[in-house]
Amino acid sequence: MIHAPIGRDAQIAASLLKEAGIKSRTAPDLASFVAGLGDDVAFAVVTEEALRSADLRAISTWIEAQASWSDLPFTILMSRGGGPERNPAAARLSEVLGNVSFVERPFHATTFISVARSAMRGRRRQYEARSRIEALDEGERRLQTALSAGRLGAWELDLATSELATSPTCRAIFGRSRHEQFSYADLLAAVHPDDADRMQAAIRATIETGADYSIEYRTIWRDGSTHWAEIRAQLYKDRMGHAIKLVGVSADVTERLKLEEHQRQLNEILEERVAERTRELEQAHAAVMAEVNQRERAEQQLRQAQKMEAIGQLTGGVAHDFNNLLMAVLGNLELLRKHAGDDAKAIRLIEGAQQGAKRGASLTQRLLAFSRRQDLRIDPVDMRALVLGMEDLLKRSVGSTIIVETSTPDNLPLVSADANQVELALLNLAVNARDAMPGGGVIRVELKEAEQLSQSDELAAGKYIVLSVADEGHGMDEETLQKAIEPFFSTKELGKGTGLGLSMIHGLASQLKGELKLTSMIGKGTTAELWMPVSTSQAAHSEHIEVTTMASDVADAPKRILLVDDDVLIAMSSADMLMDLGHEVVEVHSGAEALECLGDGSGFDLMITDYSMPGMTGGDLAKAARVIAPKLPILIASGYAELPTGIDLDVARLGKPYTQDQLAQELSKLTAAQR
Repeated sequence: MIHAPIGRDAQIAASLLKEAGIKSRTAPDLASFVAGLGDDVAFAVVTEEALRSADLRAISTWIEAQASWSDLPFTILMSRGGGPERNPAAARLSEVLGNVSFVERPFHATTFISVARSAMRGRRRQYEARSRIEALDEGERRLQTALSAGRLGAWELDLATSELATSPTCRAIFGRSRHEQFSYADLLAAVHPDDADRMQAAIRATIETGADYSIEYRTIWRDGSTHWAEIRAQLYKDRMGHAIKLVGVSADVTERLKLEEHQRQLNEILEERVAERTRELEQAHAAVMAEVNQRERAEQQLRQAQKMEAIGQLTGGVAHDFNNLLMAVLGNLELLRKHAGDDAKAIRLIEGAQQGAKRGASLTQRLLAFSRRQDLRIDPVDMRALVLGMEDLLKRSVGSTIIVETSTPDNLPLVSADANQVELALLNLAVNARDAMPGGGVIRVELKEAEQLSQSDELAAGKYIVLSVADEGHGMDEETLQKAIEPFFSTKELGKGTGLGLSMIHGLASQLKGELKLTSMIGKGTTAELWMPVSTSQAAHSEHIEVTTMASDVADAPKRILLVDDDVLIAMSSADMLMDLGHEVVEVHSGAEALECLGDGSGFDLMITDYSMPGMTGGDLAKAARVIAPKLPILIASGYAELPTGIDLDVARLGKPYTQDQLAQELSKLTAAQR
């Protein structure tokens, strides 16, 4: 259901849903929108302005009248700058509508379709819950029908209060009317005096041993007549295994005892029916409870995965844009430093700004690590050598009040990892452990082999090396543990942590196809385990120093360079750095403009292009440029770690933000390769 009476929002939303294979209906006003709501509606799309001043009582009444299984999802299209965290009206809509997702306009089609499909999946789970509830109700009706058909009276006895609950059929077996009160004292009084001790002894035996309660005894009705009652029950226990109730059925077996032979046959049939019905009920109950537990676990895992994925996408996007800003800042500061001359104050201010910008670049690297977009150098790594090599650094980093104990078995297989990033992760874990023990303690760093036997949500089946760091600190509760890997979440005091350490390690583990596992207990400490897959290569990675030529030493002849970047600030900064190196630069701001320059016959020595551009990406531009100039050297600059799959062209990569020296080095490498 779509209700967007103003502008083209309704038409756009319906068109996007149609392309995604989702049928939709559009309501021109609120009354028809509410009238169109029903169990067959998967989700609703409404604009904020359509509800801002409307009377929401009708829709609130409909929402409150939903069945217990139903919680209709609403997607609210918000105005620019009117997100729920800044808009009081959004809070009001959340309270009225309940299950709400907010999409800020203008929105990307992919974002809208993603939200729509999430709402559709949630509604389908509600339909599945409805089917299960209906199946449970049907099972209960069948059970009551069976009890009625077998003339069985149902009863429950609370062992703590001796409160007896009986069905009308049960009361009739003891000679009482359907609506008459019948307490446990009334039951004891109705039992034949010669059978009372046997009956109470059987109840005590059931409570003490847990055996089924099964007995036949005589009852005295108010008219003085004697009847026989057959009673069967089982102990009902709580989760701790304590018996709290006797739950059972009762039957009048007077006629069976009068006609012994005939009644014996009927009794056998009855017992078989009761046992079979009891087993069916237990099996149905066990199956339903197993499904409910499995569903709850699956929903919890899904919610956590969706939450972390959404945070990762947002974090990666912010970090990428922040990288672009830092690119312009650092580039201009670097050029400005050259023109500062001997002005000490100006130099000091510029260097201070550069240090701040570099700290910002370090922050974006951690954000990109969390969103799994950092650039990794995957090699076979000897983890034992890595840990032993860092032992002195770890001890110096945690201070004299902390003891660092390491356990590194010999002959461990190599892992596929980025050694530098793993070292940074280990240092972060050690510092976190130190901060959790302000009074001192022991940090245990351990390596061990582990094997994942089957596929899980995070790990593929296979062999792993586990790097664990355990402390004896104050620990975390379950709620804090769930948030520990979220960006900027920190239990440290303000100013003593960025909240990005565990986020970075989580992103690193995901990129390595491993997992970060955290276990903690209040007052007992925390253990962090970094699972890394065993490498298929036998040769350990060894660091080597590559001799490069600094920009000031580059003796290459000036080149004519085509610079492509949709961000004017970055393009201007990069162009200034290139011209400062002595090159001629033609600056354009889209792939289409770049292709026009390449096609008009102007000769270029190489092309530098951003990757993430609207309309035509850097990868698409590189393919099209190679058609026009097959031998043209191409350098793609991007803030992301990896380009999408399918970009198999022979192009060079340069990570943003970059310095003038790094840019000069890449140009030198391209020139050497071309020669």
